[in-house]
Amino acid sequence: MATIVQAVRMALHKGEAELGVTDIFGEDVGPPLGGVFTATQGLKTAWNTPLDERGIVGAAMGLALAGQRPVAEIQFCDYAFNTIDLLKLAGNTYWSCAGDWNVPMTLMTPVGAGIHGSIYHSHSFDAQATRIPGWKIVMPSNPRDAYGLLLSAIADPNPAMVLLPKALMRARAESPEEMIPGEPESARELRERIDAPIGDRSEWEPDWPDTALELIPIGESKTLREGNDLTVVTYGRLARVGMKAVDTLRDEAGISAELIDMRSLHPYDWDAISESVRKTGRVLFMNEDTEITNFGEHLVRRTCDELFGELRVAPRLHAGAHLPGVGLAEPLENASVPTLESVTQAIRELAEAPEVGRSQRDVPRVTRRKPTVDFTLDPREMNGHIVTREIFGRSLRYR
Repeated sequence: MATIVQAVRMALHKGEAELGVTDIFGEDVGPPLGGVFTATQGLKTAWNTPLDERGIVGAAMGLALAGQRPVAEIQFCDYAFNTIDLLKLAGNTYWSCAGDWNVPMTLMTPVGAGIHGSIYHSHSFDAQATRIPGWKIVMPSNPRDAYGLLLSAIADPNPAMVLLPKALMRARAESPEEMIPGEPESARELRERIDAPIGDRSEWEPDWPDTALELIPIGESKTLREGNDLTVVTYGRLARVGMKAVDTLRDEAGISAELIDMRSLHPYDWDAISESVRKTGRVLFMNEDTEITNFGEHLVRRTCDELFGELRVAPRLHAGAHLPGVGLAEPLENASVPTLESVTQAIRELAEAPEVGRSQRDVPRVTRRKPTVDFTLDPREMNGHIVTREIFGRSLRYR
């Protein structure tokens, strides 16, 4: 039974063996460490780069344009902000050359809080990533999704970004459907086969399990919990948090919440979101990023634009505080990003919020008779309940 970091490692091996991955690189990605989270241990094409995020992204772009299929890692997303201009170039290349050049590169980076990483190891990147057109962006919440979404990112002919929640790197499958097809059921057996030993690794070779080449389509969400009272839409670490909160409220308060794990931030599964919102009439969007210019604000805006008449309560966003960073101490971190307690409270408040007015679906459908228009009568001759207006010198009469 794999952790998310082991799932990433097995997907990268599968990419090397069957999808044409030519280079896996980044800071400490190659031997002997194999990544700060050990996600790249034992991979044949892994190599180390200098501490230079712009160099990493630029090298990936060059390799991709030269016909290779690289996977680059930014050690922590906190250090990816100085690469934005290069990410924009990678994203617009296929469009700007009218489809003549593909950029088949994958960029993966750990994101979010939950590990007490303080100001330089706790930021989120989803809001920034979704502002860069041309990229496909995914964020898994369990090992099977991490495996399948990374394989889809590798196979895509243009740039794909895999955002890996730091707090879930050691998380294992919580149900059989979250396990990777073909992986050993024993966590110990898998660890002995693919985790590098402590000490001398010069002679060590991983014994890769024969996992399936299972690509999870980018752009498809997954409903983690069915419900009728309200919809909760989230991804990454908060998908796990959301499941606990939804289960607690169902048992303790009888609140039936539907929980959707987006999995893909672009393209995203609007059909699944809108179908659920039409059913429940209430929706809460959740993520860890700072609340101002948040990706969830886009989803709130689209919900208002397209589903306003279906809502019983205004859509809500539960996100990180608009602060320059995330504090190191646990109370400071908990005050900066959503927690199990704050998520549970946000869901409860939305479920118990009174309706504002009447939703469009509760209003009887009335077919009104079109007004009768008469251009011939003089308004001075009209009496009774008649509205008149002079248009272009002629009297317009409404009955």
